[in-house]
Amino acid sequence: MKGGMQGMMQQVQKMQQEMQEVQEQLGRMEVSAEAGGGMIKATANGNKEIVSIEIDSQVIVADDKEILEDLVVAAVNKALQSAAKLAEEEMKKVTKGMIPPGLNIPGL
Repeated sequence: MKGGMQGMMQQVQKMQQEMQEVQEQLGRMEVSAEAGGGMIKATANGNKEIVSIEIDSQVIVADDKEILEDLVVAAVNKALQSAAKLAEEEMKKVTKGMIPPGLNIPGL
């Protein structure tokens, strides 16, 4: 029985190492989302951090400040949702379904 427990611990350690490697890779992966028909573009990395925002000069009008702000928020939210989905998909490859959905694990 000891061999079984030791083997399981080795598998857990291996999975932890693989998860850390995936998290490092996620920091280099990027997803983008647009709002306003492409006038606003937000890019996030796989760690759910916004890395850039592009704003088409046509939407920069002083009178439309609120619309611009709403479009930026929409693009950022879409990019963060895409980043979260990317992170979830990449972690599933490592955990192979061993972690139940909805279980809150830091970094996931």
